[in-house]
Amino acid sequence: MAKTRPASPTKQQSSDGPCPLMRSCGGCTWLGLPYRKQLARKQQAMEELFAPLIAEQGWTVELDPIEGMGGRAGEGKLPAPRAFRYKAVTPFAPGPHGEVRSGFFARGTHRIVEVPECIVEAPGARAILNGVARAAEACHIPAYNEDTRRGLLRYAVLRCGWKTDEAMLTIVTSQRDLPHMDAFVEALGAIDPRITTIAQNINPKVTNAILGAETRVLAGAGQLRDGLLGCAFDISPTAFYQTNPAQTEVLYRLAIEGMQLQEGDVLLDAYCGSGTIGLCAAHDAKERGIAVRLLGVERNAAGIADARRNAELNGLEDVAEFVAEDATAYMRRAAAEGRQVDVLCLDPPRAGSTPACLEAACALAPRRIVYVSCNPETQMRDIEQLAAGGYRLVRLTPVDMFPHTEHVETVAVLER
Repeated sequence: MAKTRPASPTKQQSSDGPCPLMRSCGGCTWLGLPYRKQLARKQQAMEELFAPLIAEQGWTVELDPIEGMGGRAGEGKLPAPRAFRYKAVTPFAPGPHGEVRSGFFARGTHRIVEVPECIVEAPGARAILNGVARAAEACHIPAYNEDTRRGLLRYAVLRCGWKTDEAMLTIVTSQRDLPHMDAFVEALGAIDPRITTIAQNINPKVTNAILGAETRVLAGAGQLRDGLLGCAFDISPTAFYQTNPAQTEVLYRLAIEGMQLQEGDVLLDAYCGSGTIGLCAAHDAKERGIAVRLLGVERNAAGIADARRNAELNGLEDVAEFVAEDATAYMRRAAAEGRQVDVLCLDPPRAGSTPACLEAACALAPRRIVYVSCNPETQMRDIEQLAAGGYRLVRLTPVDMFPHTEHVETVAVLER
């Protein structure tokens, strides 16, 4: 059998656009398009997607202008967003002489595009990730080869604080034990003074998924401290946290506006992750002198541990309760027991919610449902089921979380 050659760097195609790697990398497919035109395209796509459903239901709601970075669709020329991604990732691959290569996989391949700097990532993020490769070389830790399935170092995931000067570095390895581990951890900590936590995630599986099931803290506090909408959050290495924090605040403000929380309301935050949306809503209500109760449900136990700690961080532990359980099972039981839920917040993964979950949501009969989506197509499907369950759409707002890509997030507000 012929030997598989180690992945080699993709030849960088020159570009006269804003990024010299935009053709080789393939990540920011719309980077060469003026930002106002990007927003116009996304606005049109969302109007075409949702118009048939709105017409079919006889709703009078109109799609809001997309909330871009620095302005909305139709407001004329806007500056192109830069340095907005506060989560950055690199795969690693072995070079022909034992070097460790880092950057991005060229689309559809395991070939590395070397990236000295990325204009959409937080300042200094790419330098830290490239520093991990140099540290691995110095400590003789081989990169993992996705084709031969040999080697140790697979990925590095970096989260940078937006409101804090902290960074959390997670290395993903094919096995738990690494040679020269102490020296490697010391070298990683020396890359940048912002690194306050170093973690290891073990992923031995043959998969495109970056993270495996086991994570351990190698050095530091074990969480990243950051802030959103006046709240402080501790985020653990595998807990979900939005990549673009500036637009996350826009997204969360829209969600909070849509909730229209009133005195004595119970807010159920399904798929709550680290509790960020629900705690921001509870904090906002407290600032306005409104007493509400927050229930958060999330299957990921690490996320629930973060959420409980975050409630204490923000002085909301007396009004917030977080449960590690499947959201559908929790809502079914809550509905059967006749528990009070006035407002329901849904923020599911890209696959959307499930028919069983939406059925349970309707059985709870909240006054309002705020549905935050990272996939408008599955959201549209789910809204149709909510409509059949007695809800009507009263507001729909697209948000540009990832400029220079086709990706759009949406906040839908429904009332019973």
